[in-house]
Amino acid sequence: MKKGQIAQGKVTHIIFPNKGVVVTDEQEKVIVKNTVPGQKVSFFVNKVKHGKAEARLLEVLEKSPLEVESPCPHFGECGGCTYQNLPYEEQLALKEAQVKKLMEDAIKDKCEYEFQGIKASPERFEYRNKMEFSFGDAFKDGPLALGMHKRGSFYDIVPVGNCQIIDEDFRLILSSTLDFFTEKHTTFYHRMKGTGYLRHLLVRKAKKTGEILIDLITTTQIDSAYTGVASQEQLLEEYTSMLRALPYKGTLKGVLHTKNDSVADVVKNEGTDILWGEDFFYEELLGLRFRISPFSFFQTNSLGAEVLYTTAREFILNGDENSLNEKTVYDLYSGTGTIAQMMAPVCKEVVGVEIVEEAVEAAKENAKLNGLDNCSFLAGDVLKVLDTIEQKPDYIILDPPRDGIHPKAIEKIINYGVDHMVYISCKPTSLARDLEIFLARGYQVDKICCIDQFPGSVHVETVVLLSQRKADDYV
Repeated sequence: MKKGQIAQGKVTHIIFPNKGVVVTDEQEKVIVKNTVPGQKVSFFVNKVKHGKAEARLLEVLEKSPLEVESPCPHFGECGGCTYQNLPYEEQLALKEAQVKKLMEDAIKDKCEYEFQGIKASPERFEYRNKMEFSFGDAFKDGPLALGMHKRGSFYDIVPVGNCQIIDEDFRLILSSTLDFFTEKHTTFYHRMKGTGYLRHLLVRKAKKTGEILIDLITTTQIDSAYTGVASQEQLLEEYTSMLRALPYKGTLKGVLHTKNDSVADVVKNEGTDILWGEDFFYEELLGLRFRISPFSFFQTNSLGAEVLYTTAREFILNGDENSLNEKTVYDLYSGTGTIAQMMAPVCKEVVGVEIVEEAVEAAKENAKLNGLDNCSFLAGDVLKVLDTIEQKPDYIILDPPRDGIHPKAIEKIINYGVDHMVYISCKPTSLARDLEIFLARGYQVDKICCIDQFPGSVHVETVVLLSQRKADDYV
């Protein structure tokens, strides 16, 4: 196919995460994102490299037999969800097949393993406990908008007042915030011009406790924003009063203001002030209580996290509840210490390592909160911190960022020579790459299980149990 060509074809299957393989009548193949198997689509070829073509979806000419009407009115325009036009059972089957293929390609015939399929999220809708909304406009020079980025756009914002993966308190906060700043004629930060005030709205709500934390992220350019008030202090005071008066289903715990003058379109903390209440809230998982701050990592699907961590714990114990009684476990990339604290009651000691200092402090607080005195947490890059720990682990749990483990860190982890490891991954392509290294260095895959933490989206969590191979185990 040639760049700039417009053609049509049928989607045969999807490659992780959302790359539809389209076959034309001439039996040419092209990758078209944001499609589902069975659709007939038209597309515009925008990239050809090494004989492989990628294209932009123009129109769905014929729906797939699998498709259903999406329950979300923003589906297709908002870039947040991809598979809400599929029945949930089909979403699960699609993700399971994608992960299974990636694992098979990575493991090949190096070992035999048990693939346990995929576990569903306890909730398909209203499952998210955290959202980062963006301020902008729905079209160039349009009125103020607050929501998610339009699919395929870095600038246009889709108002998502009827988003189906957040609950009614999120929707209430979203609409009320937009109305407030629209009435005040407040400007949003324009990335190209480098001017404006409003940037993001961060909302977190605990599923179990119902506690809510709201953080308004702005630049320091209040002078460039016409607000109809005398000062930033007055604006934020009126905004806080408005939020406190809303009829929440849950309980408002705190209202914060974060300053961010960076160029990048990300939620970055360059100083946070408490406008009212506290700068943290509590969530509960599997009988444990966790203190969560605005920027600390915590699984976005609380009920799904219980499924994920239960699965990981089952893999670690491997049928023997007493297997770790006298063992030391390393929880690498430990975040706020959720996994470490799940393991603490059945281990001699757990050591967590996390690069985000705020998350480490939260992990220490959480361990005290739960009465766990055999957990310790170290702040720093796993690659460097491992050189400072003299104690050798008996077991290692890995839950790295989306891009996986640094190759040098993998070497250090392997050199510990532990008999068993559990790898938890939110990006199966990174997992597949890392598994090839572990397999080449004497480990084998025993079990694999997928957990759907993100219904409606392309994302999926995967848990893998690894063990050292003995000489006579090599295939």
